[in-house]
Amino acid sequence: MGAHRRKCDWCGSGTPIVRDMDPVNPGYQYWCEECARALIIKGDPIETYRELEGEPIYGRLLDEHCALKRFYSFARA
Repeated sequence: MGAHRRKCDWCGSGTPIVRDMDPVNPGYQYWCEECARALIIKGDPIETYRELEGEPIYGRLLDEHCALKRFYSFARA
């Protein structure tokens, strides 16, 4: 399946912006912006990730919404 056809693993409808490179559950690797934001706000951000759209959308979400300033890893291709 091409990346342009993939949908968010959580909601099933959004276009993924980030991939969890070390998921607890392999069935939830790809996250749309809304679901990724919800994870961060809930306090369970993705720690090792790869941006999918070529823009640091998830990185900006972390900066804006993450109260815990832990170290996060951007996975390079």
